[in-house]
Amino acid sequence: MATRVRLRDPQTGVVKNGYFGFSWTSLFFGGLPALIRGDIASGLAIIICDAVISIPTRGFGVLVVGVIWAFVYNKRYTIGLIEKGYILEDYPEIMAAAKIELGIV
Repeated sequence: MATRVRLRDPQTGVVKNGYFGFSWTSLFFGGLPALIRGDIASGLAIIICDAVISIPTRGFGVLVVGVIWAFVYNKRYTIGLIEKGYILEDYPEIMAAAKIELGIV
């Protein structure tokens, strides 16, 4: 189950939610959650990957790709925000869990 963690851009003050853990929304909706979060490249990439893999596997491959995507996406998205300069800004216990899950020292 995914856990939400707040991140803030120290330059602009913009606050965004990051997530870590399994992404049920990505499992059921593929690239749509990424598009809604503004992660256009990842959203389009998974939609195209689903379309390409579904043809030779008669749709079964989409399930496999979906499960892998659901395990990977939240961490990938949140680390991407941190790489853009966002910093964790949440309750200490949530930030500690996020640092462990995301591999941040």
